Amino acid sequence: MFKKLAFLMTGVLAFAASAQAADSLIDRINNKGTITVGTEGTYAPFTYHDASGKLTGYDVEVTRAVAEKLGVKVEFKETSWDSMMAGLKAGRFDMVANQVALTTPERKATFDKSESYSWSGAMMLVRQEDNSIKTLEDVKGRKAAQTLSSNYGELATKLQAKIVPIDGMAQGLLLIQQKRADLTFNDSLALLDYLKKNPNSGLKTAWEAPTDEKVGAGLIVNKGNEEALAKISAAIVELRNEGTLKQLGEQFFGRDISVK
Repeated sequence: MFKKLAFLMTGVLAFAASAQAADSLIDRINNKGTITVGTEGTYAPFTYHDASGKLTGYDVEVTRAVAEKLGVKVEFKETSWDSMMAGLKAGRFDMVANQVALTTPERKATFDKSESYSWSGAMMLVRQEDNSIKTLEDVKGRKAAQTLSSNYGELATKLQAKIVPIDGMAQGLLLIQQKRADLTFNDSLALLDYLKKNPNSGLKTAWEAPTDEKVGAGLIVNKGNEEALAKISAAIVELRNEGTLKQLGEQFFGRDISVK
């Protein structure tokens, strides 16, 4: 009786393991299946909805190009930034495409990043009339509108700013305009895009990271997907060499951002 039960349990576990393996990211890529990608959908010009309501943006279109290169379909799942990495870790999607640089030891221990498809640095915006914040040293004790778990939230915390929690960049910029926050750190490319599109925003650049401090963003996957990540990275390299990334950079930013 016990031997039969043990045999049955072994069979169930083996079947479960086999099913899980068959549903792995590398198998979906090899079998030309569908991969799911977490993204905000509210973080222009990287991931947002255009006037027609279509999800687009630099990261979104790069991901679509990678999927086409791999011969797979891609399904985007929009979610807030603060739950995105947790969602990836929990297996709610296969990858994240949201300008993630993967710079902290904690994230590096849990996730892996593909070949970089963009390079950027931190930038700080303040109100146009505020001349009291010009350097990183001036941030101490000031109200910084930041998403709690982002690279920029970590930077503001390190500089001893008073963190005003937000859901995304747009909310942070609004809080500064409303004088409910003094500053925000975010990606230089996203903020430059905002300033270009909103010349009367009442905001200005107070600080920008130097060129040698730029970091690369890529597609993020959970640890243990080395084979799949290698294929994804190879596709990104091909897209760069073919000029596709340059074309997308010029489309969204006016210049190639795929090279450092």
